[in-house]
Amino acid sequence: MAEPGDPFNGRGILYFGNDWQAENRTSSHHVAIRLAQRTPVLYVSSPGMRKPQASGRDLRRLLRKLAATLRRPTRVADNLWHCTVPQLPFRRIPGIDTINRWFGRWAVKRAARMAGIGRRISWFVVPHPGFLAGRLGEDLCVYYCIDDYAAHPGVDSELIARRDADLCRRADIVFVAPPSLVEARRALNANVVFSPHGVDAALFGRAADAGTEIAPAARDLPHPVVGYFGSLHEWIDFELIEWLARERPSWSFLLVGHVAVELGSLRQLHNVHLPGAQPYANLPNWAKAFDAAIIPYRLNRQVANANPLKLREYLATGKPVVSVRNPEIEKFANWVHIADNRASFLDALDSAVLDKSTEACARRMAAVADQTWDRRVEDVVERVTVELARRSSPSS
Repeated sequence: MAEPGDPFNGRGILYFGNDWQAENRTSSHHVAIRLAQRTPVLYVSSPGMRKPQASGRDLRRLLRKLAATLRRPTRVADNLWHCTVPQLPFRRIPGIDTINRWFGRWAVKRAARMAGIGRRISWFVVPHPGFLAGRLGEDLCVYYCIDDYAAHPGVDSELIARRDADLCRRADIVFVAPPSLVEARRALNANVVFSPHGVDAALFGRAADAGTEIAPAARDLPHPVVGYFGSLHEWIDFELIEWLARERPSWSFLLVGHVAVELGSLRQLHNVHLPGAQPYANLPNWAKAFDAAIIPYRLNRQVANANPLKLREYLATGKPVVSVRNPEIEKFANWVHIADNRASFLDALDSAVLDKSTEACARRMAAVADQTWDRRVEDVVERVTVELARRSSPSS
């Protein structure tokens, strides 16, 4: 029997997402947490997008992931369990795909039984385990496409693009977050819904609260402080940041996040500060120190198709924002300084750090106040329940 208010009529969700332990909280995490408020969710961390490297580190990592698969799912919250189901990355060797498909199906169904999930929906946020779609005894398959994963650095782009297209075709309903990817997905599946990212407006709004303390490591930085939070990865334009820091040597450039690449001479600059990865819940304490926030992405395919979470998170803090251009960011042009080259980025920063207007701060926060994750997930759940009802109808 379904529980009162159960939108999925007693079905649990097998949720294939990014690494649960990742430093960054992505839409994969935000959506899963809110789904678990409605029904049991088994969150399956799905490593295996990167091309394999012939290194002892990668081999040891693979063995750890395989060992983790044999453990019982870990209960991480009410109604939310986590397990890891890796794939052997040597996909060009004959038979590996068959092994991955067999092993993945066995491991996920085993974990679902241990988590007490019987009737189920499969829900994919990453494409590479998509070969399991329709093979898990599920009543419905959802693909929640949040990124152009084939454009990510270091992945097997040909394989990921193929898996993405296959999953789009196999899914019963496809939600797409980046607006630039919607039409391409509609060419593969008639049941595509645009579903932009949300924001934890209450959390990031704490940055504008007078009672919020600045993170200790940022309290004594010389102002103005130009801030960034998120992964420091290959899609960040570090040359732009270094140029800005050299042009404004008396300013502080505070880059909060896991450093995933070699930073070279940027790390040597006295006015560039790198405190490393910080707990998600503490990001407002760091943002409290910002005079302006930046989105300094490289202009590549990945960024062109991105729907950046941090754009809404920055706006929710009320801080002025300077960003490069992409289709989703352009929608917020009334509240964001958009720059097309180094000089215009610096000019925009010069203006942004002087913007102390409480009215402008309130307008930025209001721009995303109705775009919360709770509302986004509510809309998605409503569409999924309609699809479930349609499929269970005698006339369907």
